[in-house]
Amino acid sequence: MGAEFQPGSRGRVLRNLLGITRVREIEEAETQALWVTQAAASKTYGPGHRFTAADIRRLHRMWLGSIYPWAGHYRTVDIGKGGLQFAHASLIPRLMAELGKEMLRRHTPCGCDADVPVARSLAEVHAELILIHPFRDGNGRLARLVAVLMAAQAGLPSLNFSALAGSGRRTYIQAIHAAMSREYAPLEALFELAIERTRRAASNA
Repeated sequence: MGAEFQPGSRGRVLRNLLGITRVREIEEAETQALWVTQAAASKTYGPGHRFTAADIRRLHRMWLGSIYPWAGHYRTVDIGKGGLQFAHASLIPRLMAELGKEMLRRHTPCGCDADVPVARSLAEVHAELILIHPFRDGNGRLARLVAVLMAAQAGLPSLNFSALAGSGRRTYIQAIHAAMSREYAPLEALFELAIERTRRAASNA
């Protein structure tokens, strides 16, 4: 599944099922679909659910299936971003299977192991999903959706990701780089901050 673009988009919008050629319109469609998916997934995946690699594919398909024909399918091309070269496409099926058997089995249902902080669970799963980057597009937002669903299992409201964006974006990228060496502490600290802000916002609501 190569980097095919929508005719008329001047190479700025991926080929899509809606015929959208403008960047702002495709972003709006993706954002709206993500909100709908989060609402549906929060009902589908309850507090006792143990996530699998198949769930990750299903979530991607739920979100982008009405927009892109490749939604839910692992990418077949190598990609990189922000100085990171993500997993080779040929390795993705094996890496995702390992993610399911190891990380997802260990950290979900999230919050059920009192010895593992929620922030640690979120950091490890998030980092590995980002480094594998299993899909053609939408990996970062999908990883955040998974974090939201995991946090909900631990009794938290929808996560406030401001700590990972804006001025925190550089720190976030550095934390992902650190995770390449299985050093998850920097990302765990960011998720601790996200959880703190989430709880603060909830208490002030």
